[in-house]
Amino acid sequence: LRLLPQQRYLRAERAEVSALERKRNILCCLITRILKVEKQLHIDNLVFRVIDACQKGKVGPGLRFLSFCCHSVDVLSCVLHLLNQGYLRRQEERPHVLEY
Repeated sequence: LRLLPQQRYLRAERAEVSALERKRNILCCLITRILKVEKQLHIDNLVFRVIDACQKGKVGPGLRFLSFCCHSVDVLSCVLHLLNQGYLRRQEERPHVLEY
């Protein structure tokens, strides 16, 4: 029997998955932090604030991280995830407004 070395693409795939999970965790934390301060916010304003924070690498005093590129689809995906988890909710009379 010959032992083959581990394929490089498998390691690269694992690294990509790990990077995507970290990105999702950061986005979820940003969304939660912004809504904790604002209490309620229109979904469009929330998306713009999260994207801006990602580009600057910080949100408010005391929280700094490496800046990275994110898109509105990434943020909206995390918003849906947080809605499904029960961390966020929509106003019944105005479903485009999110509350923490």
